[in-house]
Amino acid sequence: MDIQNNILTTIPVFKVGDALKEVADFFKKGDYSHIAVVENGVFLGVLAENDLESFDVSKKIEDIRYHLEKFFVLRDSSWLDVLEVFSKNDANLMPILDQKSVVIGYYDLKDVVDRFMDTPFFTEPGGILVLAKGVHDYSFSEIAQIAESNNAKLIGGFISDIRNDVIEITIKIGTTNLNEIIQSFRRYNYTIIFGNDDDQFMEELKQRSDYLDKYLNV
Repeated sequence: MDIQNNILTTIPVFKVGDALKEVADFFKKGDYSHIAVVENGVFLGVLAENDLESFDVSKKIEDIRYHLEKFFVLRDSSWLDVLEVFSKNDANLMPILDQKSVVIGYYDLKDVVDRFMDTPFFTEPGGILVLAKGVHDYSFSEIAQIAESNNAKLIGGFISDIRNDVIEITIKIGTTNLNEIIQSFRRYNYTIIFGNDDDQFMEELKQRSDYLDKYLNV
């Protein structure tokens, strides 16, 4: 999935010599979590809105440069990598750098998530299963084989959680008749955490994910 069409170039990039008041005014006008800062045209870091509350806005960014965070994505980063950086840094605005560390724009989390929601994983008809197994015992090829042995196509899947050596895999299968498939997965020692239809899964996803809820409903 190409998300480069979602690069935003209208959001400002601040210089390290700019006043903190300018940054504070920017945050007041919107609901973004971070903003990029450059020095001599090169990316220096990002300033968080939450951190700004602790500083004297009469000072310059230069005075707090060591409090800047260091996260970003590259222009050719995949959408999954972009989502991962968003998640790890609890951000809703992500600077995008070129190979020379120049900020070329931003990704808005809502835009990236909306593109994710438009993928066949969510738009194609089918059923959702959330499976769990030991982190060393699962295999995507095995998962696909189990689905296809029941005359169903595997539309997609991703690792949705890893905890205490147990991995959680969310998959979508091209059928809503999941009973036989669920039994097959159990015979292969997969635990079924969730197995239901699209609408219920989407509702469950929204209820369980505080992070997505926060920014999807902006």
